[in-house]
Amino acid sequence: MVPRMKLASLLTPDQVVLDMASEEHFPAIVELVDHLIEVGKLSTDLRDEVVDSLRTREEQVSTGIGYGVAIPHAFSENLSDVVTVFGRSSKGIDFEALDHCPVHFVVLFIVPKKDYHLHLQTLAAIAKMFTNCEIRKQLSAAECRTEILNVLAGKASKNVA
Repeated sequence: MVPRMKLASLLTPDQVVLDMASEEHFPAIVELVDHLIEVGKLSTDLRDEVVDSLRTREEQVSTGIGYGVAIPHAFSENLSDVVTVFGRSSKGIDFEALDHCPVHFVVLFIVPKKDYHLHLQTLAAIAKMFTNCEIRKQLSAAECRTEILNVLAGKASKNVA
């Protein structure tokens, strides 16, 4: 059995964007890629390759999966580890999602090509987690990066106002 990557273990506080500025599909993806570069999680040299790979993936079908969630993802031959960023948008982003609703949570990840087999399980686990209405409520209510990471790790309070 292939191990599944856990989202919370792939993120640090600096890989969480509390309120994204972008309101449109592809600018939101670029904003998150640039954030990864800004915090030193992705090399500037890889920016164009990663953005092109994400654009190619999005042109196939939007990664807006519904429930206010998008999971843009791509592969790189130049990474040795998975690189992930979580973005939250209070305004909502027009992501051309499957349910035509605005996206409030974006989980972007780039997987090393050598770990191709891991991405489908990771994608499924993330999608399943975000179908939980309570998790989405807790993520919306979280006031800081640490609270968001706690929700993603399953450590958040069960009571949300």
